Amino acid sequence: MSGLRYMTFGEIMLRLRAPGQERFFQSNMLEATFGGGEANVAVSLANYGETVEYFSLLPQNDIADSCIAELRRFGVGTSRVQRGKGRMGIYFLESGFNQLPSKVIYDRENSAIALAAPGDVDWDTVFEGIDWFHITGITPAISETAMLLSLEALRHAKRKNITVSCDLNYRKNLWKYGKKACEVMSELTAYVDVAIANEEDVQNALGIEADVDVTGGELDREKYRQLGDKVLEAYPDMKMIAITLRESHSADWNGWAACLNDRTDFYVSKKYEIRDIVDRVGGGDAFAGGLIYGLNNYDSRQAALEFAAAASCLKHSVPGDFNRVSAADVEKLMGGDGSGRVQR
Repeated sequence: MSGLRYMTFGEIMLRLRAPGQERFFQSNMLEATFGGGEANVAVSLANYGETVEYFSLLPQNDIADSCIAELRRFGVGTSRVQRGKGRMGIYFLESGFNQLPSKVIYDRENSAIALAAPGDVDWDTVFEGIDWFHITGITPAISETAMLLSLEALRHAKRKNITVSCDLNYRKNLWKYGKKACEVMSELTAYVDVAIANEEDVQNALGIEADVDVTGGELDREKYRQLGDKVLEAYPDMKMIAITLRESHSADWNGWAACLNDRTDFYVSKKYEIRDIVDRVGGGDAFAGGLIYGLNNYDSRQAALEFAAAASCLKHSVPGDFNRVSAADVEKLMGGDGSGRVQR
């Protein structure tokens, strides 16, 4: 364990999923769990033995109580969660299979975090004792006030010399309040030390062109080096950027790897062929949680990147948003044991 204290900030939602590979309401059931990018990262870090707080704004009702209890069950600190007006956001998931893609429908309008505004949070108290702060591009997309609250959080974090990581996470279905993602995210990214993205995030969230093709099989690593160079040139205070490399052959067969550019060196992880995907939602968050852990627990950045890629690979076999694996599970895969044999 690193000994650092981490905090993630964002919206956790009620997740309602059609069972198995069913279409919505093919049967009269939906599986109810909880999930959200920043909460997923917090759960990963807690599973690896790290001290992590999750901060959000939630309503005062029984569903939110159950959500907080679920986070606590994983060892995530929730004492800083703020309760207030609004509702809990929901997302509906229909899992894809073969050539049928997965589908997500959001129901987040007027959620507690969407209604929150600058001045509603005492950031000095929230950030007390925190060394590393993680946010995503999802929170500033929820509403204009949530965007301003995110910017306020980042400014406070930098004033306190807290390391900031951000998964750019472009979600086209959320940007509805009149501002373009690149207009907002270019300002927020100026406060980021460690950026995490895929090629679409870089293009849509930052407006930086990516000359890469994710549809044609093998990916060109050199072009990803150049893409990372472009981002680091645009954001001189950023220390590094990790870019995930997903080759999508079908909804349940992906090639998976990642690269890391730290201005000095360029690292590429081992590539995993992931077939018969159980649940890819949360895979990027599993990568982010793994990278944050790896950067603070391994002596080399190559090892940190390998841990992140392996952690995300394992998430594709775990139902739900949360990556329910330990550091030992990830290190076993890092070491080359991906046989899946029964452990007796």
